[in-house]
Amino acid sequence: MARIFGLRFKEKRSAEEKWPAKEKQPANEQPAPANDQPAPANDQPANDQNDQIGQIGQIESFPDNGGGIEEISGLSMLYSPEQDAVSQVRDVADVLSEMGKITADQLSELRRMQKRKGNCDVCQVIKELEMVDEADISMATAGLHNLEFRRIDLKQVSKDAFNKLEPDYIKNNRIMPIAMRDDTLVVATSHPADLFIIEDVKRQAAMNVETVVCLDEDIDKVHEALVDENTNYDLDEIINDMTEVEVVQEHLDDTGDLEEQAGQSPVIKFVNYLISNAVREGASDIHIEPKQKFMRTRYRIDGVLFETKQSPLKMHPAIVSRIKIMADLDISERRLPQDGKIKVSVGNRAIDLRISTLPTTYGEKVVVRVLDSASIMRGLEQLGMESDVTEAFGEQVAMPHGILLVTGPTGSGKSTTLYSALSQMDGDKLNVSTVEDPVEYELGFCNQVQIIDKIGLDFASALRSLLRQDPDVIMIGEIRDNETARIAVQAALTGHLVLSTLHTNDAACSITRLVDIGIEPYLIAASLNAVLAQRLVRKICSNCKQVQPVSEHVAKYVKSEGIKTGQIFHGAGCDQCRGSGYVGRVGIYEFLVIDELFRDMINKDSSVNNMRRAFHESDRRSLYDDGILKVKQGMTTMEEVLRVTKVYGTNEDEDFVENIGSD
Repeated sequence: MARIFGLRFKEKRSAEEKWPAKEKQPANEQPAPANDQPAPANDQPANDQNDQIGQIGQIESFPDNGGGIEEISGLSMLYSPEQDAVSQVRDVADVLSEMGKITADQLSELRRMQKRKGNCDVCQVIKELEMVDEADISMATAGLHNLEFRRIDLKQVSKDAFNKLEPDYIKNNRIMPIAMRDDTLVVATSHPADLFIIEDVKRQAAMNVETVVCLDEDIDKVHEALVDENTNYDLDEIINDMTEVEVVQEHLDDTGDLEEQAGQSPVIKFVNYLISNAVREGASDIHIEPKQKFMRTRYRIDGVLFETKQSPLKMHPAIVSRIKIMADLDISERRLPQDGKIKVSVGNRAIDLRISTLPTTYGEKVVVRVLDSASIMRGLEQLGMESDVTEAFGEQVAMPHGILLVTGPTGSGKSTTLYSALSQMDGDKLNVSTVEDPVEYELGFCNQVQIIDKIGLDFASALRSLLRQDPDVIMIGEIRDNETARIAVQAALTGHLVLSTLHTNDAACSITRLVDIGIEPYLIAASLNAVLAQRLVRKICSNCKQVQPVSEHVAKYVKSEGIKTGQIFHGAGCDQCRGSGYVGRVGIYEFLVIDELFRDMINKDSSVNNMRRAFHESDRRSLYDDGILKVKQGMTTMEEVLRVTKVYGTNEDEDFVENIGSD
């Protein structure tokens, strides 16, 4: 302990020399330097952190002198974030002000908030007030400590440097060794003022340490990627283990946390890797497909399939058997399709998996639907709706009765929108119930009914029973037939709010679809409140976003919308977006509130084209219009908007955009 106490005492003394305490002095009399030592030069950087590390590194056996506890306490006061916020003459907020990132008024507001919170860490206050983004805070931190700021990715990290420290140590301390130069290890961190972590890294790696400042999110991404690369799956071992795995019997409750099971049998390890990696990559589906000579694995990410790997075909039966065991399916039945579900935990996140098997020429194809409850429960403002649509949709969700429909093709985000709408409701004061096939996400604030057709529990029978349960709000997974639609209309007319989905191309088509199902127009006019049509478009990758010329075909749409070509962005492709130029998705919306004009048109059984024309003439945004708005905002590309609104490559007539909702 003497070395630790001595090291901390020395650092405290060094700091006191750099920031001497001010004392009252007689007039015209200068204070004498302590211990007759000359005062340090005024131009010496007060926060040269690497110099301080060097001073610490030179002290190996500074005597304790019996004052260890007092010395540690003194140092704790000197270097705690709370004290940094008030004791240093210059902090991150000052640097941000000097950089022009915050105004003088914002700086004053920040100081007031900091004082109200008991002089807490200034960076935490900046984040709470959302004055600047994380990158600006990190750049200011680097400037404060005279260090370099950089963004890091997998290509910039030396594996030799990464391997100098244990992966868990790197993860727990939010640091990243990125390079080695002679006897010096270059370490990226977001908290360079934590000198004792840096000193511990120096001891662990047995090297000198040079620090640079980066973002925590960069550290996390690189760490996950390197850990995945270092995970070695011996395919021969998996093949040899197949027979043994096929006879293993497990229960659903024994699946546990996938990441904690990585050390088990190779087949289990391989399946767990596929699932946990899919969650990390944000995949919505995993496709396991047997081909003539190999097994192909693909992830659907942002609506597009990406091949992840090809494996020996001999692996396929064992992999399928493992998934069937987890889903409590019959592993001996390979001639008929089967469906099942699995509940697992990945990194403390509850994940629901829906399993579907299908016999094909070369074996059973398996699709695993990944349902992450963390991604489904979003506020309406997080779905990509413009403020006017968010407000209008929220008003409809708060209505006491009537039908609110969300429409679009499979995979357009309808369930996410409905679940977000339900999450706005007060589950303590309302009786909220759902009828779904299947129940995709478990919601704690409402009652959910799972359709089971083989025992006669279909939508219609479930709804009839539900109406005797004193419901306030009913969510129907999908209106598929006349009986379900008629019960929904009756429920809406008798004082219940009904939310449901339809598979139609636009809002106007929903009305004609209900007529086609067999609902009389006067009942539709009396019960239908509003229709929200939606699609999902991919967002441009922020890491490789740049202005690019557009193709001749797309240029005519750009010109017709009055968009300058210099405002059209694309993703050039990088590691973060897998070369696609896109990361994530955002919704585009078309919202039709059934007012007196449309009620009259419904009662008169107007055609869908007349309704579309009335929609456009009322200055409401169509799906295409909302997509164009997001192109102008730099969120997505023109190609994406044309792709999901069914225009691109299907009609060369520019006037076609006037009727964008048509098939």
